[in-house]
Amino acid sequence: MNKQPEITMQTRKNLIDAFWQIYCEKRIEKITIKDITTKAGYNRGTFYEYFIDIYDVLEQIEASILPDLEKHKVIMIDTNAQLPLKHLIEVYSRNKKYFVILLGKNGDPAFHEKLKNVYKALLRPRLQSLSSDDFILECTLECAVSALIGVMTYCFTQEEDPDIPKMVQFLENLINGGYNKIVNLIF
Repeated sequence: MNKQPEITMQTRKNLIDAFWQIYCEKRIEKITIKDITTKAGYNRGTFYEYFIDIYDVLEQIEASILPDLEKHKVIMIDTNAQLPLKHLIEVYSRNKKYFVILLGKNGDPAFHEKLKNVYKALLRPRLQSLSSDDFILECTLECAVSALIGVMTYCFTQEEDPDIPKMVQFLENLINGGYNKIVNLIF
């Protein structure tokens, strides 16, 4: 018997939503399939029609919210300017409920690395001209991307609706020389 696609999509969404509600309160190691299916109102068999295990649910959520690398590359080429921070912050804002948890203290460290890798891939072509030394390039990318993700995570966890223009301005100032001032203050 073929299931109707809209029912199939809704069932999958209900299971994901149930998982997410639990994940917001518990570390993944503490979540059981029974927790998810009870909350969603399905049985274990239904869960296994859509997912391999609990980690598969998390993986599918993460894959769905990671910024689309190809789309961002086109935007960066089209803008022909600095990193389009406002666009990246809008992506973050659209998926705020996931990013705040996944990048938070009980989140998934692997997601942080996946997100950093996406942003590094976007920035690498622009920064390669700054240094022919791969070590310097990779350290620069690590610093820039960590700052970008750190500031966005901080702002979105401190306020329900952070001031996006103010955040973009801060990050642009940081990128355009503010970082040197911070380094000089520290060292």
